[in-house]
Amino acid sequence: MPEGVKSYRQVQAEETRVRIAQAARRLFAAQGYGATSIDAIAKDAGVATRTVYSAFGTKREILSLICDLWLQDAGALERAQQVFAIEDPVARLRDGAGWLTNLYAAGFDVVLIFEAATDESAETRALLRSKLAGRNQVMDAIIASLESDLRVPLKQAQAVYRALAAPGVYQELVDESGWTPAEFETFVADSLQRQLL
Repeated sequence: MPEGVKSYRQVQAEETRVRIAQAARRLFAAQGYGATSIDAIAKDAGVATRTVYSAFGTKREILSLICDLWLQDAGALERAQQVFAIEDPVARLRDGAGWLTNLYAAGFDVVLIFEAATDESAETRALLRSKLAGRNQVMDAIIASLESDLRVPLKQAQAVYRALAAPGVYQELVDESGWTPAEFETFVADSLQRQLL
């Protein structure tokens, strides 16, 4: 078999892992990360419990795949590259708000699952920190790419963006107050432009 071509068995195993992760995402969102058992995940995914253990080993590893699938579905990397390709500083900053909004709109339930899982083991907290570090690195890089246009020091500008990106802000405005993601994006974009440029 040529290198890079997956066998039917490999494709089937990957599809099973995704199905398990999708079931876990539903259950984690509905019941909470800590309250959801491997048995419940297996039942929801339509597989044997031993299949979940064989495919992942721990709930923490399932959580990792959930995050990876969310970022993939959101096109997070591709969208970030589009932001950096914009020449105009105002347009780049505003599209940075769009990158964030797109990320949250594609899977805010995953963000909430992550927040709920932070009460778990040290290993789970370390995993969550590493996953969230990628989001923060992109946000910091967007602001750093505008350093020569900023009205405030770089570190302060990055902190402003991270503050507006705090999950509680999106939750309050979109989930609790009924804003649309587009309204949230405009709010973040306007706030960043007013504060930073």
